[in-house]
Amino acid sequence: MPHCHVQPGSPCRSSSGAVASTYHTGRFTNVPAWRRNCACRPRPAVDRACPGGRTPRLRHQSPQTPRRGHPGADIRVGYARCSHATRELQSQLDALAAYGIPREKIFAEKVSSHLRVRPKFEAALQAARQIKVHAPHCRVILTVCEMKRLGRDSAELTALADHLSAHGIALEILAGPLTGIYDPAGTGRVLFAFFAAMAETERENIREATLEGLNPARRKNHGGRPRSSPRTCCTPCCAAARTVTPSTTSAST
Repeated sequence: MPHCHVQPGSPCRSSSGAVASTYHTGRFTNVPAWRRNCACRPRPAVDRACPGGRTPRLRHQSPQTPRRGHPGADIRVGYARCSHATRELQSQLDALAAYGIPREKIFAEKVSSHLRVRPKFEAALQAARQIKVHAPHCRVILTVCEMKRLGRDSAELTALADHLSAHGIALEILAGPLTGIYDPAGTGRVLFAFFAAMAETERENIREATLEGLNPARRKNHGGRPRSSPRTCCTPCCAAARTVTPSTTSAST
């Protein structure tokens, strides 16, 4: 049987290298003109590891553009605050870090919300403003765990909304009724004021409940210090006057 000079893997070649009878005959291989006309294109080698004996196709994978520095990317600045409990502050730090905020961009402090001056909170706002100036194409977000970490009354929260709106900074709350990201300059400003009023109402209800609990305790002579009388007020003064002697008085003069 004549042999074909086509590369291995062609359909006209058998496993032993002989020409397959279904593709060539003796007269085609013996006549040069016919041999050139009957040349077959070699078939690509079959990948034995591929199921079904088919050659796998490679999908074109386009390179992904990193989000850092890309227009529209989000840059977050975290803020955590508590009054006394250290464990509560650590839980906020863990939540902000788990959300993907770098530790150097998280500002935390232990200070009461009654104080108007909060150094770390001002530092967080300053950092957000600086990032917005250097990266105006990115969305800068101030992230907190709960709304109560920002302030206690509607006036303070409304002033914060004005500040964020003036500098183009968004606000994000991770827990509570206002969970999500919103822009104080848009419709979120109305929700911001609404939930601030709700928080103020809740604090007023807590205060009323506390006072209602103190009234029965007062009727049962529980709670608070005992009432003072003229006798009890003058007793320490009289005792101190008796200890003063004329010698000590003359020495002092």
